[in-house]
Amino acid sequence: MSQIETILEHNKKFVTDKEYEAYITDKFPDKKIAIVTCMDTRLVELLPKAMNLRNGDAKIIKNAGAVISQPFGSVMRSLLLAIYELQAEEVFIVGHTGCGMASLNSEHMINEMRERGISDDILSTLENSGIRLRKWLRGFNDEKEGIIHTVGIVKNHPLLPAHIPVHGMLIDSTTGELELIVDGRE
Repeated sequence: MSQIETILEHNKKFVTDKEYEAYITDKFPDKKIAIVTCMDTRLVELLPKAMNLRNGDAKIIKNAGAVISQPFGSVMRSLLLAIYELQAEEVFIVGHTGCGMASLNSEHMINEMRERGISDDILSTLENSGIRLRKWLRGFNDEKEGIIHTVGIVKNHPLLPAHIPVHGMLIDSTTGELELIVDGRE
């Protein structure tokens, strides 16, 4: 059975048995927080448990490395929406130990693209159009550096209200221990 068939079969039972009722909430985060964190699979359940979050408590935005690389990209837009439209009053940037973005090798990834059928013509066209793949696919040197960089982008964003604290935290991807890297109240 394929993943899609397995998912749809489970979903049918989930809805029929009304298991969704335990998760009913509204669109406003009860704890009035927005979190940018990594898409790492280890954090799916660990992060909410480590931060004492339940369904409906926070707006959680996930991407590779919990990085905001473009101040006017979709992640920052999502944060601003959480603040201005959904009543979030604090922002948390939560990176994690053992993050793949800390060891991301753009050359390796470009070679993988080639091996999976992306032609050199396409790669050249992108480069000639101003898209610097090696820079765009670059990670960071260490997790704390990534957190500090992203906190700086958010904190200094011209559309962020001055009273919104922006915190930076590192979660241990095994134990869930949180380390405060940047206290947004200071």
